[in-house]
Amino acid sequence: MQANDLRKGQVIKFNNEACLVMEVMHRTPGNLRAFVQAKLRNLRTGRSGDQRFNSTESVEVMSTDRQTLELSYIERDTWFFMNPTSFEQFELNEVLIGDAKNYIVPNGTVEVLFVDDVPVTVSLPSSVTLKIVESADGVKGDTASNVQKPAKLETGLMIQVPLFIKEGEMIKVSTDNGAYMGRA
Repeated sequence: MQANDLRKGQVIKFNNEACLVMEVMHRTPGNLRAFVQAKLRNLRTGRSGDQRFNSTESVEVMSTDRQTLELSYIERDTWFFMNPTSFEQFELNEVLIGDAKNYIVPNGTVEVLFVDDVPVTVSLPSSVTLKIVESADGVKGDTASNVQKPAKLETGLMIQVPLFIKEGEMIKVSTDNGAYMGRA
């Protein structure tokens, strides 16, 4: 494939590493030759950077597959997922899961990107519904606006919630920054 045909979301082999194409811009400056400027993220290290390619330069596109998987159970540092349609089992290590572990509960779903049948990234939905397992009671009469208290979620994550939220309630949490979004 030529660099001219690169598209956002593809995975290419660059410097013998799998890299996700995040942005692509075709440039033709004045009297110079056209080139393609791509923002690439290395899927192994997570680092991203810009790279220029001649528009006719050939690039190797890797075969990818995105699957929605459901968490079955966790054993030590290994997370076991299942494809709910094919019932195929997958083992992912905690390093690959990363910070997503704060938002995944048993039977919760994630999207996993496979490159050449090897899982490389785990993506979460923009928000998840989690249960509060520990929270202090709000003080009666303390009704000033925007007063928050700490609460522990079923995954172990500590977040700030409004005073009226009680232990045992289900709340919606942003997976981008861990912020309280409202009751579920």
